[in-house]
Amino acid sequence: MDVRLMGWDTPLFQTIQHMMDATDDADKTVNAPSRTYVRDTKAMASTPADVKEYPNSYAFIVDMPGLKSGDIKVQVEEDNVLIISGERKREEEKEGAKYVRMERRVGKFMRKFVLPENANTDAISAVCQDGVLTVTVQKLPPPEPKKAKTIQVQIA
Repeated sequence: MDVRLMGWDTPLFQTIQHMMDATDDADKTVNAPSRTYVRDTKAMASTPADVKEYPNSYAFIVDMPGLKSGDIKVQVEEDNVLIISGERKREEEKEGAKYVRMERRVGKFMRKFVLPENANTDAISAVCQDGVLTVTVQKLPPPEPKKAKTIQVQIA
């Protein structure tokens, strides 16, 4: 509703209305996700992966066509979060060539996996072959069962 029609078209009311509008905008900005969060979420959603469990290891398989090993980063954070990330860069255009259609994804990619308790974060390997990255995380050996402890019964 237009405030002029209600007779509230005074400088004081306009200032108050402007302050209220600014507060509404500030609330939207504070509650909005950050650009980094949005970029990371898009990168995770567009990076499909397979996870396999073997008797002695876990394998994380991600398609990485056309990437060099320097474009891929594999790391462990917080002792149990495996992060596979990197960036696929656009090919430099050669003289006279221009894109007519560009469908292959370029930009950052990332996947995070919470590793199970039996994952050995000290025994992780990563191999990229034929455009497929395989990260292998060895399992820790199962804990040895505790031996029964015999208590000598004394007669009092």
